[in-house]
Amino acid sequence: MAAVLLDIGEDSDGAPWERRVPERLAAFTSSLPRGVRAGLDAADLALDAFSLLTTARRAHRLPPEARARLLRRLVRLPGCEALLDSVKVPVLLAAGSSRHGARAVRPFERADPPLDLCPSSDWPDTHRADAVVIGSGAGGAVAALTLAASGRSVVVLEEGRHFPTRELASRPPLDRFADAYRDGGATFAWGLPPVLLPLGRAVGGTTLVNSGTCFRTPDRVLRHWHREHGVELADPAHFARHLDHVEELLGVAVPDPAVLGRNGALALLGADRLGWSATALRRNARGCGGCCECVAGCPSGAKKAVHLSVLPGACAAGARIVTRARATRIVTEHRAGARRAVAVEAVRPDSSVLTLTTGLVVVAAGALHTPALLRRSGLAGHPRLGRNLAIHPAVSVAGRFDEPVTGPGAGPNVLQSVGVDQWHADGILIEATAAPPGMTSFVLPHLGAALKREVDDAPRLAFLGAMVSDRPSGRVRGAHRPLASYALHAEDGRRLLRAVGHMGRVLFAAGAREVLTGLPAHPAVTSPDALDDLVGRTGYRRLHLSAFHPTGTAALGADGGHSPVRPDGRLRGTEGVLVADACLLPSSPGVNPQVTIMALAHAVSVEAVRRDGG
Repeated sequence: MAAVLLDIGEDSDGAPWERRVPERLAAFTSSLPRGVRAGLDAADLALDAFSLLTTARRAHRLPPEARARLLRRLVRLPGCEALLDSVKVPVLLAAGSSRHGARAVRPFERADPPLDLCPSSDWPDTHRADAVVIGSGAGGAVAALTLAASGRSVVVLEEGRHFPTRELASRPPLDRFADAYRDGGATFAWGLPPVLLPLGRAVGGTTLVNSGTCFRTPDRVLRHWHREHGVELADPAHFARHLDHVEELLGVAVPDPAVLGRNGALALLGADRLGWSATALRRNARGCGGCCECVAGCPSGAKKAVHLSVLPGACAAGARIVTRARATRIVTEHRAGARRAVAVEAVRPDSSVLTLTTGLVVVAAGALHTPALLRRSGLAGHPRLGRNLAIHPAVSVAGRFDEPVTGPGAGPNVLQSVGVDQWHADGILIEATAAPPGMTSFVLPHLGAALKREVDDAPRLAFLGAMVSDRPSGRVRGAHRPLASYALHAEDGRRLLRAVGHMGRVLFAAGAREVLTGLPAHPAVTSPDALDDLVGRTGYRRLHLSAFHPTGTAALGADGGHSPVRPDGRLRGTEGVLVADACLLPSSPGVNPQVTIMALAHAVSVEAVRRDGG
């Protein structure tokens, strides 16, 4: 597949990086879920079958001119253009990392703070704790700290494993990416169009592999939750205390301008020339060296994911973390006329079972996996559980400049450096993004030799991404393995198209000579007018979407018919179950949600401590 899509034949005399691509691609795809691997294998077989049918030779054995003709024929077949664009993603990841390698990482002197970790293989089959927290990500970490600090014995169950900074620094980004994400990063919300929805699976959850961008919840969002959903704790004046607490835990600050990077500088320049509002984004990464590898785990320890900033405090207060333990069921009993949680069952990698008896279960498995766990536990009686999924659908564009923007010759860059919030009132937030090699290559156009030239030229591209505050039009089904579906609302689709135009204008204003649109039918334009014309005649279903912020599938609220969770975080219909993750958000927050999730988790866990007398 790589040979054909990148014009790398068996007889290639190309650069050394070309010969590394097939090996890196094979290593990466081996970490993907069986269904995704089967799909890639099927695409490979179909390509060979088409080649044999039309040329009597397998595709990778064709000479370059014949491979180019084969690809031109394929693209003209109905549905093949979209299929090839999907197959390009893993190929570009492997090609980008092979061609451009990893950036140098500035050494970070401090060792990781200690955690009380125990692999499930060493944990006893039965154990008792005052509270069991399921999930060690943004919400679970804060809940564990709050409960442990109140004097309760706390056990945190984490399905993934621990990634110490020393290990992250010793491995290339693509290897870490495949290892630290659920399903190798190939989680999707299915629909038209399908949406890539990568989720972390590790101690620290998705905070290990997110951008480190830290927004406070906008007041207008909090007022909506307070007034329309009856969430008293979302009163902006009250909620500010929880936001302050979280920002202190994470060490949120504006990045050092010295590492903001050329990608961010170009975004600021373009916005300034247009008279649009833009500013450096606040992050939880003081001491960041600008290596842009946040999405594969920070290799310097500068980004304060919760396994470095929150969980150490929880462990110091007595919490313990059991790794490689997948929670399978919350056990309940009827006592005094009420259903109450009494234990959690989990499985080890060898399928053996461990049981933790408890009086309080904190569910923080995330917006996709919390509903599935509640279904497995027989706690899915509320009709809205799994509904209300919002994901911040996102699109990317790139501008081609004459000088390097990223890479060894361009100096440091922050992964997400600058926010252009001129259109935030319209639900559009634009962020300048510079990720590891290959991980922002999804907008690279063309196939064959032309695509290989794009990979070569990638350091001269500046990337912008835009997400929209979407209507919660998705749903999570399933119990054993959650299945997310998402129907992009037409207005959200139109806003995404407008965002493509806005981003292109920023890049042209900053001096880009060409903008890569991410739209397969018209992948590049050379003027703002051409971009406006393209956006005006493109349907939103042609967009290539990604998303990173699933929320809302067990929303809290005062209306018992609409909200599966009470305004204080307690699951309706069962005593002793607290939800403390992204599920709680009643609607899209419109900003990167880590701080919001953590503040909500702090609010509901503080209320649980107060209510239970601790």
